[in-house]
Amino acid sequence: MTEIEAFLSANPSEIVTLILEDYVKAPNGLTKVFNDSGLLKYWFPVSRMPQNGQDWPLVSDMVASNQRLIVFTSVESKQESEGIAYQWNFMVENQYGDGGMKAGNCFNRAESALLNDMSKSLVLVNYFPSIPVKLTACVQNSADLIGMLDTCYHASANRWANFVAVDYYKRSEGGGAFQATDMLNGRLLCGCDDVHACVPGSTSGACTPP
Repeated sequence: MTEIEAFLSANPSEIVTLILEDYVKAPNGLTKVFNDSGLLKYWFPVSRMPQNGQDWPLVSDMVASNQRLIVFTSVESKQESEGIAYQWNFMVENQYGDGGMKAGNCFNRAESALLNDMSKSLVLVNYFPSIPVKLTACVQNSADLIGMLDTCYHASANRWANFVAVDYYKRSEGGGAFQATDMLNGRLLCGCDDVHACVPGSTSGACTPP
């Protein structure tokens, strides 16, 4: 947490999202961790999070208000007791592990609403095997990952993923997870398949319809 605080302090235009598999049992224990690490000053409050699939604030607005830390918990009660957003109120997510790596097939994990549930505004795509293998990650994080993101786009009511979860994100046979992120940001920002093509005056030929 102190590393995250240091990053946010040193990078005042960056936003960090934490999606916690939460096993903290102590009352207000998670809040204490964020308070002790100095992260509460960056907190994006639940009250500003969009309900029923509405749009999120602009990045520029979040930066201007310095509310640059978004935190989700897997424990439903903590949204009421500690003001920490319950993940499944805001997000859909596909199956993780081997079940989520079948080409052409993208479906929700058990805890998530259906991927095409438009009342949830965020989409997370998992693409990693049940048992992590560093060697095969090079293949999985390349064309296979791009293919799954496209499959999940259609399964999620034509919505591109906001988050991607992979193993060994630096390993690939090409652009890997970084290329996938550039593609997603391009699609979300300007409809192009590379975020660099969204820059005014860009000569990139990577802008094609989704």
